[in-house]
Amino acid sequence: MDSVQEIQETSPLNQEMPVVQIWNLSKVYRTGFWLNQKVRSLTHCSLTVYPGETFGLLGPNGAGKTTLLKILLGVIRPTSGRAVLLGEPIGRRDIKQRVGYLPENAYFYDYLTAWEFLDFTAGLFQMPPKGKKQRIQELLDLVKLDPKTARKKQLRQYSKGMLQRVGMAQALINDPEVVFLDEPMSGLDPLGRYQVREIILSLKEQGKTIFFNSHILTDVEQICDRIAILARGEILCVGSLEEILGRSDVYQVIVKGGSKTALEPWILGIKEVDQTWHGQLMGDPQEFIATLSTMNAELLSLNKARASLEEYFIQQLQERGITTSQ
Repeated sequence: MDSVQEIQETSPLNQEMPVVQIWNLSKVYRTGFWLNQKVRSLTHCSLTVYPGETFGLLGPNGAGKTTLLKILLGVIRPTSGRAVLLGEPIGRRDIKQRVGYLPENAYFYDYLTAWEFLDFTAGLFQMPPKGKKQRIQELLDLVKLDPKTARKKQLRQYSKGMLQRVGMAQALINDPEVVFLDEPMSGLDPLGRYQVREIILSLKEQGKTIFFNSHILTDVEQICDRIAILARGEILCVGSLEEILGRSDVYQVIVKGGSKTALEPWILGIKEVDQTWHGQLMGDPQEFIATLSTMNAELLSLNKARASLEEYFIQQLQERGITTSQ
């Protein structure tokens, strides 16, 4: 795969002012009784997110995803490097007014109803009473929560999926330009994941910029415009799914005739199906095609096999000796 910079330069959105821009960002934590031990969470991370993008930051547990997100939100400070959010240095209060955030393990006031909680959140942004009521109603419709239930049922009685939808609503209460979501599908059943995914897609249709962390790759593959893979605090690659997965050099081949012995040096996992040979091509396709005549074989099909995001993700980690348990 090409370098991160080369892929970013091919982005069709490259002419627009970035919403998020990071240059060589690093974060080192001090631990131990005397704070004399160092743990590196991020190492020289650089990436760009453009307006209207749904951007997925992927990585195994402990990769540094939440740390990167909290730096962008101004919750923690980087050790070195620089980041810009909505054209301004991170941490500015006026910029935070234009941002929405759903943490991975959000804490809700258990004895409030969803309406009361959203009313409290809206008050933090000093919304007028009339506008506040209308906005809460709009968000309940968006996240598909019944208004009567939202007014009467305490949050402690909500399921995980319902709480996540309330969390999405509070992240959108100020109609933010960019929404940060930390593991929004984590711990949800298939129905809950579907509901959250539909909410994200509806925000995408509104032109919102969405930046979210996840390790649930099937959901990311369905909704993201571009992704970055983060492991051990380092960004391994950045690009669109087409740029990343479409660059695979793996071909699936179907051949008629010839012998298994002659074809085995060229075809990995060769197997016979209806008097034809199937498998994964090894080596240069042109050389293989030129050699077929000497094996009395005929090429029936040669197609580029696009790996799934999960397969690519695992491959990237394995190539660097990283296991998902690290």
